[in-house]
Amino acid sequence: MLGPVILAASRSDRMRRVVSAAPVTKPVVNRFIAGESVTETVPVVRDTAARGLEITLDVLGEDVTDPAEALRARDAYLELTEALRPLGLGTRAEMSVKLSSFGQALPGGHDLALRNVTPVVEAAAEIGTTVTLDMEDHTTVDSTLAIHAELRERFPQTGAVVQSYLFRTEDDCRTLAEAGARVRLVKGAYKEPASVAHRDRTEVDKAYIRCLRILMDGEGYPMVGSHDPRIISISQELARRAGRKLDDYEFQMLYGIREAEQHRLAAEGHRVRVYIAYGTDWYGYFMRRLAERPANLAFFLRSLVSRG
Repeated sequence: MLGPVILAASRSDRMRRVVSAAPVTKPVVNRFIAGESVTETVPVVRDTAARGLEITLDVLGEDVTDPAEALRARDAYLELTEALRPLGLGTRAEMSVKLSSFGQALPGGHDLALRNVTPVVEAAAEIGTTVTLDMEDHTTVDSTLAIHAELRERFPQTGAVVQSYLFRTEDDCRTLAEAGARVRLVKGAYKEPASVAHRDRTEVDKAYIRCLRILMDGEGYPMVGSHDPRIISISQELARRAGRKLDDYEFQMLYGIREAEQHRLAAEGHRVRVYIAYGTDWYGYFMRRLAERPANLAFFLRSLVSRG
C-alpha cells in the first residue's frame, strides 16, 4: 500500500526538496491550501462563510526545533485572531493548532506548549471564538489531552481531536464524552507502529464507528471529521438514535475536498465546518492529504502526467 510510503516521505527532508521543486506541485497544493498568508486567506474565509459553511483555520507548521520558532507560531495565530476580529464570525470561524508548532517536542515541551498556546486561546475568546487542539502522532497524545484539560478549566469550549486508528482512542472518547468536550473524531494520518494502532483500513473504520457511538451517546459535542459517505450516513443515524438535533453535532471536511457534499449537508441544515490551512510550511500537511485518500494521490499523479 502506498499510504505508509507517503507518510514516511512526509518526514523526509530529501523528499521535501524533490516535491517542492517539481513545477507541478504548487498548482496541486493550491487545491488544499488557501494561501501563504493571512491576507490571501481572509477572502477564502469570507467566501466560505457566505456560502453557509463554518471554518476552522490552521496556520501550517509543526515539529519546531527551537523556542524562537514556537514563538513565531504563537505570533502567527495572534495575527490570525486580529484578522478574524473585524469579520465578526464568532465561533463560525475557529482555529486549529498543532502543539508541536508551539514547542511540545522541545525540552520541557509540555509546559512550553501550554505557555505559548494559552495567549492564543485567550485571544480567540476575546473575539468570541475558540481553539481546537489537533492531534499528532501517538507520542503526543497524553501531553495534548492534558493541555486540553487544563485549558478547559478557563475556556471550556476548547476542542480536542482524537484518532480512531489508535487502540487507546475508545477510552479517550469515553473520558472526553463524560467531560462534555468538543471532540473532532478523525481516522488518523500519521505513520504509527502496529503496537499502538490499527493498520487495516476496515479495522480503522470499525473503530471509528465505535468511537463515534460513544461520542454521540455522551455529553459532549461530536465533530465528525470524515469525507467517507458511509461514515457520514452512519453519523446521521447515530445522532438520530441519540436524540441529537442538527445543531448538536457537526461535520468537518478539508478545504478543496468534496465541496459538493459540504454544500449538500449544509443545505439539509447540518453544521458543516471546513478545515482551511494556509502558510508556507505546507509539505507535511500536503503529503498526509495524499496518504489519506487514494483519490487525492490519483489527482496529484494525473496532474504530474498532464503537465509533464
